[in-house]
Amino acid sequence: MSTQERRRQVLRAIVADYIASQEPVGSKALLERHQLNVSSATIRNDMAVLESEGLIAQTHASSGRIPTQKGYRQFVDTLHEVKPLSAAEKRAIVGFLEEGVDLEDVLRRSVQLLAQLTKQAAIIQMPTLEASRVKHCEVVALTPARLLLVLITDTGRVDQRNVELHAVIEPDDVPRLRDLLNRALVGKTMAAASESLGALLTDAPVDIRHHVLPAATTLLETLVEQPSERLMMAGTSNLTRAAGQFPSGLPALIEALEEQVVVLKLLGNVPDYGNVSVVIGEENTEAELRSASVVTTSYGGSQTPLGGMGVVGPTYMDYPGTISKVSAVSTYVSRILAGE
Repeated sequence: MSTQERRRQVLRAIVADYIASQEPVGSKALLERHQLNVSSATIRNDMAVLESEGLIAQTHASSGRIPTQKGYRQFVDTLHEVKPLSAAEKRAIVGFLEEGVDLEDVLRRSVQLLAQLTKQAAIIQMPTLEASRVKHCEVVALTPARLLLVLITDTGRVDQRNVELHAVIEPDDVPRLRDLLNRALVGKTMAAASESLGALLTDAPVDIRHHVLPAATTLLETLVEQPSERLMMAGTSNLTRAAGQFPSGLPALIEALEEQVVVLKLLGNVPDYGNVSVVIGEENTEAELRSASVVTTSYGGSQTPLGGMGVVGPTYMDYPGTISKVSAVSTYVSRILAGE
């Protein structure tokens, strides 16, 4: 084994021990817990080199060291394998997710499962409308001058909007309006559907055009202006176990997570389906997250990812285990949504 490889092994051992205990790790403990097959003097020398490279740090006068954010990054970048899930864990994941009654329930279960499995705060994004095609638009008369529009996509997303009409709509005109809207929308992507709605405003029969105008305008606002703002979160209480890890304060971190814009930015740059991204500490662009680590991936399939999911936790999180669990939940969710 080369000196460089041995030092990488020492760093991995320090990271593993610190993740397990959150206590500074000394050379004696490393020799006792890991088969390093070298003298304590060699370990102390390796630790001195790792410290000079900024990969570990000494927090006080004791001989113990803790990993730095740079050290965690090197540890993650040199991970050759992640912890495989046990057969029992896999069965539990599939069983729990398969009990979901619809897409929203499956995703709600997914975010709860991620939080439970990783002991971190979990977030998931509802399918983005850009990745969807319109499956159906239902039109329901709530009153003679008010309609309920229900837009359903092939990804299972459902958006509802009330429409105030400029005049009373005759009962026979409700199905006519529904048919007109569905001919313009069904099977189209959101961008194409928006174009069709625009054309419908001028092409609709004259006697019903005054009803088409408010309905189409409302649908355009749904399709174009609010494409993907729905998020789910679970497990923020898990972060209280690591409250001292966050210099800016745990309330500031939780408040940042509860701000839709911050989380949408996190999930707006998720990797392609099948890959997992790890952002550590200062690598985060949001100031409130710079003492946390974020592990994210996408779900839904390689051709049309539907959204992002992931977890947020302290920088001393169990990276191999967390990466494995985030990846596994994404895989099983994607299979269930695909009907496999």
